[in-house]
Amino acid sequence: MKTGLALSGGGVRGIAHIGAIKALEEHDVFPSRISGSSAGAIVGALYAGGRKPKEILEFFKTVNPFSITNYAVNKPGFVNTEKLYDHFKKLLPEDSFEGLQIPMSITATNILDGTLKVFTEGPLIKAILASAAFPGIFTPIKIDNNYYVDGGTLNNFPVDLLRKKCDKVVGVYVNPFEKVSIKELKYFYNVVERSFQIRSADISRNKFKDCDLLICPQGLGSYSTFSMGEMDKIYQLGYEATMNALKTEKGKSIMEALTR
Repeated sequence: MKTGLALSGGGVRGIAHIGAIKALEEHDVFPSRISGSSAGAIVGALYAGGRKPKEILEFFKTVNPFSITNYAVNKPGFVNTEKLYDHFKKLLPEDSFEGLQIPMSITATNILDGTLKVFTEGPLIKAILASAAFPGIFTPIKIDNNYYVDGGTLNNFPVDLLRKKCDKVVGVYVNPFEKVSIKELKYFYNVVERSFQIRSADISRNKFKDCDLLICPQGLGSYSTFSMGEMDKIYQLGYEATMNALKTEKGKSIMEALTR
């Protein structure tokens, strides 16, 4: 029985993925393949590389890959994405898809021709950075002769990359779309983020039906893509949502099938 784990984008809200993985582990549910976009690519790749949930959470706390403090100079973005490379190299020393313990698919968007790119082989860290390079905020990543930005631009919830390769698919969606007030759009990046959410919401929701078990942590709407604090709370929301999902009749049947 092959189990796919699809992890959506969502910025710092992606920490909820770590809690979800911890809960799945506690129920002996381990993925055979993983797909991820943006924050989901970060968490998924680190987990596929053999890192435990506790280590991944600590990585977010100490490095915070979505921190907007690594300023770029003379580049198309406010944050120099490449400055994060060395931090990832410490946890992923082999820097290749082939070195992962679990097969991984990562989405990114070719900013030059507007097409979706799915990375599954070759250098790993640049693919992760490309997938998480939020447009307009983080600088695009050059891979070969192309430049890539956030995979969530075209595929924020890559369930489709697993459906034909796995018997069951567990999806974790951490990019809630709720009505906001104008007071919540204080800064330029709030407006950019909101526009991005509007673009991806309908496309992502259409994929919910393709998940055998869907986990959508409640309460994430109060945390923005670039929130710096409350990481433990976000982790806990992912953990609790997954524990609750596994207690439902559907969750129990899926868990039974996956743990045979």
